Amino acid sequence: MKKTSLTALALGGALLLALTACGTTQPTSTGTDKPSAVASEECTADATATSTDAVTLTDAFDRTIELDKPAERIAVLEWQQIEDALTLCVTPIAVADVEGYNTWVKAEELPKDVIDVGTRQEPNLDALFAAEPDLVIVEAYTRDDAIIAQLEEYGVPVLATLGADAADPIAQMLSTFDLIAQATGREERAAEVTEEFETHLADAKAEVADLAPEIDSFVFFDGWLDGSNVSLRPYGQGSLVGEIGEGLGLTNAWTGEVDAAYGLGQTDIEGMTAVGDATLFYSGTREEDGSLFMDAVEGNPVWASLPAVQSDRVHAFPEGIWMFGGPRSTEQIIDAYLEILSK
Repeated sequence: MKKTSLTALALGGALLLALTACGTTQPTSTGTDKPSAVASEECTADATATSTDAVTLTDAFDRTIELDKPAERIAVLEWQQIEDALTLCVTPIAVADVEGYNTWVKAEELPKDVIDVGTRQEPNLDALFAAEPDLVIVEAYTRDDAIIAQLEEYGVPVLATLGADAADPIAQMLSTFDLIAQATGREERAAEVTEEFETHLADAKAEVADLAPEIDSFVFFDGWLDGSNVSLRPYGQGSLVGEIGEGLGLTNAWTGEVDAAYGLGQTDIEGMTAVGDATLFYSGTREEDGSLFMDAVEGNPVWASLPAVQSDRVHAFPEGIWMFGGPRSTEQIIDAYLEILSK
């Protein structure tokens, strides 16, 4: 599930509390003093073309970032931004929560020698700055987030990206990707990947139209165990997964309350009766301890009564698809919808 960013814990509220981390990873890797070779097979000489000009850009909070040249030694403290950097063929020298990234994000492989600086909620700043980054990339929610000022005390430029925006989650996802591309001089690569993503979505929409599913309403959800109870989190209007589903021509059936950033709701098994006969999709990624929240719904009579359950229309997305990721993770979301609808 989506874990809290560095600052989300300070925001409070039931929905944001639902973003609690599923695991923690303390610094365990010493790494090397040089960036690794790029990890992606797509990162050919053409894909890694980099501008050499000085960089001046405005981040997600209207902060001006000035660099003498594109950033090369970047430290990244949130998973979408780690993925984005790798897609841009830039391997970070340091990141937060390697174990969690490797569990939840399969779109881009993180090289083994990248330094792990601890959790995203409380990174080890001594380890972070010992890696000597020339730019630190964080996820924030306001311009005055404490983490920004804390990092700036070290005298290293900080690029602050917006965690999410339910008003237009696809545009927000691409905007974050573009900011990192500007900072690292990889605008050409970003333009190529963005075009590939948009073409992929358009082609998939045409395929879904040809499939003409008998029931086109859906709800995507994940969840967690709260003692002996199962808490479910539907991805409603404004969620990236929900927006992709609707972009494919489907109808998101979750109409309950959602938060303004991620479009996420919160309910229990009984609350799922409100979605009628909608097809149900859920995250199939298991926690680091191997558990899966869906194991706890088996045998629940309310769950068994849902139309989707009775007609065998409850489907897991493949493990390792990050529902809050960049273009490559979002393409995996598109493919998961298509694969299931094509059965």
